[in-house]
Amino acid sequence: MKAMVCSKYGSPENLHLIEMEKPVPKRKDLLIKVHASTVTAGDIRVRTFKSPVLLWLPMRLVLGLSKPRKPVLGVELAGEVVAVGSEVTRFKPGDPVYALTGMRFGGHAEYACLSEDAMVSIKPANTTFEEAASTLFGGTTALYFLRKANIQKGQKVLIYGASGTVGTFALQLARHFGAEVDGVCSTANLEWVKSLGASQVIDYTAEDCTQRGQQYDIIFDAVGKLPKSGCKKALKPNGSYVTVDGQGMAKVRIQDLQLLTELMETGNIKSVIDRYYPLEQLAEAHRYVEQGHKKGSVVIRVGHNV
Repeated sequence: MKAMVCSKYGSPENLHLIEMEKPVPKRKDLLIKVHASTVTAGDIRVRTFKSPVLLWLPMRLVLGLSKPRKPVLGVELAGEVVAVGSEVTRFKPGDPVYALTGMRFGGHAEYACLSEDAMVSIKPANTTFEEAASTLFGGTTALYFLRKANIQKGQKVLIYGASGTVGTFALQLARHFGAEVDGVCSTANLEWVKSLGASQVIDYTAEDCTQRGQQYDIIFDAVGKLPKSGCKKALKPNGSYVTVDGQGMAKVRIQDLQLLTELMETGNIKSVIDRYYPLEQLAEAHRYVEQGHKKGSVVIRVGHNV
């Protein structure tokens, strides 16, 4: 099969298309023909290996000393089950599925193996493979931090970075939980973020969202660029501040996947896709994501010569 591998830490030039052996499913595994994946902030962090000094050695031991131990990156995917292990009971060949591979990675290849007990589910029928593939990283991350902030119905929430992968889902999910949500983004995305359901949209290039005289129950920094120290005036006395900065990958539960599937099927949330790239142009997709200006997700389309 074709796969894009990261040969060493550093620039996008270290991503190479190679031929490698197709994985063989073990007794509890699914073999998935990948139709779509994404390039997320998690992929960028691993490829560039940007780590706090105190975590440098532990992270190298986890990820790989001189290069990623799992060279095929890609933390989410969608595709079709083509084979199952002898003890698999929840899935069968032909099932359309989507999955969050997380630290297992593997999405940037034509095939991937996952345990049936992993974060994998039948793809919502009303979504494309591309839409499904671009849901779980942002959706589960947003869920984790909103729950960490103990979101409640009727609260007022500010999402900083409301046009990014995590921010778009945080905005939609906060509204689902019954909150009133304001979003912060750049000038180009104002109307678009408003269309996702924001009560107010604040242009960070023209106005400081923390100095407007409004106070929030929750401030969620979805891009890691709004320090807590600058949010004191905008937080209510018992308000919560949460940020993705320095958090790595959020802790996720199978119930999160089930909730996101249900909300997609009922049309209460949707994935937002900025650009599409073929697998062969993965390096270019990394360059674009690394600029930090994408709207929603950047999708990788994976082709098959079958």
